[in-house]
Amino acid sequence: MLLSYCTNVHPAEDLDGVLDQLARYAAPVREAAGLDVLGVGLWMPAALAHRLAGSAADRDRLRAALAEHRLRVHTLNAFPYGGFHSEVVKLDVYTPTWADPERLAYTLECAEVLADLLPDGSDGTAGSISTLPLGWREPWTEADDAAATRAFAELSAGLREIAERTGRVVRVAVEPEPGCVLDTVDDVVAWLAERTRPDLPDDRRIDPEHVGVCLDTCHLAVSFADPAGAVRRITDAGLRVVKVQASAALHVADPSDPAARDAVGRFSEKRYIHQVREQAADGAVLAADDLPDALGGGLPATGPWRVHFHVPLHHEPQAPLAATTDVLRTAVAAVRAAPYGDDAHLDVETYTWSVLPEGAATDSLVAGIASELRWATVRLLPDDAPTTRRTA
Repeated sequence: MLLSYCTNVHPAEDLDGVLDQLARYAAPVREAAGLDVLGVGLWMPAALAHRLAGSAADRDRLRAALAEHRLRVHTLNAFPYGGFHSEVVKLDVYTPTWADPERLAYTLECAEVLADLLPDGSDGTAGSISTLPLGWREPWTEADDAAATRAFAELSAGLREIAERTGRVVRVAVEPEPGCVLDTVDDVVAWLAERTRPDLPDDRRIDPEHVGVCLDTCHLAVSFADPAGAVRRITDAGLRVVKVQASAALHVADPSDPAARDAVGRFSEKRYIHQVREQAADGAVLAADDLPDALGGGLPATGPWRVHFHVPLHHEPQAPLAATTDVLRTAVAAVRAAPYGDDAHLDVETYTWSVLPEGAATDSLVAGIASELRWATVRLLPDDAPTTRRTA
């Protein structure tokens, strides 16, 4: 299982900016983490993907910078199309949806770029790209669903063609997220399983060899899902976990406690959406679309809350808050034990460093990411895998 950190924590959206962030952040992170080679899960905004897909010279520039800083790319984040560090992002992160042809074109360009950037050698012949779970749940129509199905069927054909032409397999991983069309692991499994049946015509069939699931363990925790059970349902459906986004959510044991409400309220901010789920006494999961909605009475606050706010993996929030790193550890262990589990990519995705409340973390960005990688290496990767442990 190859380990990396996701560069969507950095705001650069053009080639010069990415080259600068590799030198300014990724290279120092590698040194601070004590790694021979550092894996970087590049966030590939649409404009940059288009430029790189059309320019071998620009890909050579990026490849040279990666080599210079001893960095390796085996996974891309193609969830945010662009503007991920705008003053306000919120629901814009879910556009364009998979019903929009722009999403397919963007993802195929990412696949072309990744196939060319994958390192040589036995562990460099497969890549992964995480993508959004179709779109936000509203508005979403039957026509949108049919368009998305056709788009993923076309994506499958495009990924097969790339593999045949380049000898490099690139897999796209659909990432369920609370509030989206595919809200939970069960949702994404049901949607993909229905569309990967071998009896379907080519224009409606998704190839499970090239399309699978991205398991974001913050999203998984927010949904109050059983991690091992979620992984089992994915594999029982004939699908694979292509990528794990190593992340932790906030846990609020008693959201009726004024101290807890005050503490979690400090994580409310205007850039990103922070979905909240509450587990009722009967096991039902109640939903609020954003933290201010939950705090404003959108949830009864009679059961525990989970909040979609990616907290640094090595950081334990101050009581009465907690982090869901136990879900992360259980999920990764389950993936490793599943078919193709060691082929899955493990990408540390804490994009929220810039919006953490004051005092929530004292590390600099470089030191913090390095600490997360050390935490992940020790707690998520097995002692009997020295190669995996030596390089992140």
